[in-house]
Amino acid sequence: VTAMDADEGLNGEIKFSFKKITKQTSQIFQLDSNTAAITLLRSLDFEKGDSYELELQARDGGGLFDTTKVV
Repeated sequence: VTAMDADEGLNGEIKFSFKKITKQTSQIFQLDSNTAAITLLRSLDFEKGDSYELELQARDGGGLFDTTKVV
């Protein structure tokens, strides 16, 4: 996931977060708030679910934000 902001300084700094995430999903996925890199905390169990949908939010220093879904 990538995001760009044309502002300079603090208003141009973007932080990423999960917008909605269940406790179970938070034990599987980790999000780097600076790079938006999503990593696994443990192996996926395809018997419990064959896909995951994560909603991410990008917020700049001025309070503006947007969201996207990652499957």
